[in-house]
Amino acid sequence: MIAIFEVLAEYLVNKPIICSLKPLLPLFLIVIYCLDSDRKNILFIIALLLSSLTNILFIPDTPMFLFYGIIVFTLHRIITIYLIFSLQKVIDYIPVIIATSPFLLIFFYLFSETPEIPQNSFYIIIVQNILISVLTGIALSSYVMNDNKQNSILLISALLFVMLQFVIFVEKYFLTNEFEDFFRPTAMTLNALAFYSFYKYVVTAEKSNHNNGLS
Repeated sequence: MIAIFEVLAEYLVNKPIICSLKPLLPLFLIVIYCLDSDRKNILFIIALLLSSLTNILFIPDTPMFLFYGIIVFTLHRIITIYLIFSLQKVIDYIPVIIATSPFLLIFFYLFSETPEIPQNSFYIIIVQNILISVLTGIALSSYVMNDNKQNSILLISALLFVMLQFVIFVEKYFLTNEFEDFFRPTAMTLNALAFYSFYKYVVTAEKSNHNNGLS
C-alpha cells in the first residue's frame, strides 16, 4: 500500500507525500523482515537503512544531493553483494565473470554515450556500473547453475535492479526534466518490487541454508 501511494505521489508530483513515504518503504521492509525471519541478518538491515537514507538524499533532485545519494547507494550495493556471497556460497567464480561481462558492456556503453556527467560523480558512477553488473552476474550464474526457488527470486530481484538503474540513468543524464510523469513512477515501482523481491530472496536463502545445515 505504501508503494502504491508513493507511485501515485510521484505521478502527481506531490512533494509532501513523496518526502514522507519514500524513506518509509525500506523501514517497513525491515519490520516485515524482523517478523518473518528467524535469523535477523544485520547486513540486510543495514542495507535497507542505507536504502532509506539514499531515498531521502534523492528527494531534492539537485547535483549535490544526487552526489551524496550515489555515495550512500554505492555503500549499500557493496553490502548487498557481500550479503549475497554470504548466502550463496559461490565456489566457482568463472560463471560469475562470464555472466557479469554482458551487463558491464551494456552499462559502460551507456556511460560512454552519456553527454554530460558531473565530474564529482564520474568515478562513482563507474563503480556503480561495476557493482550492478556483478550483482546481476551472481544472480544469473547462480540461476543457470542451480535453478531453484532461492536463485529464481534472486534473478528476478537483480533484473529489477538493472531496470531501475537504467531508468534512473536515462532520467538523470539523458532526458533531464523530460517525461518525469513516466520515469518517476516507473522508477518507484521498480524500486519497490526490487527491494521486496530481495527481501523474499534473503528470507528464502536463510531458510534454505538452515534446512541444509540441519540435513
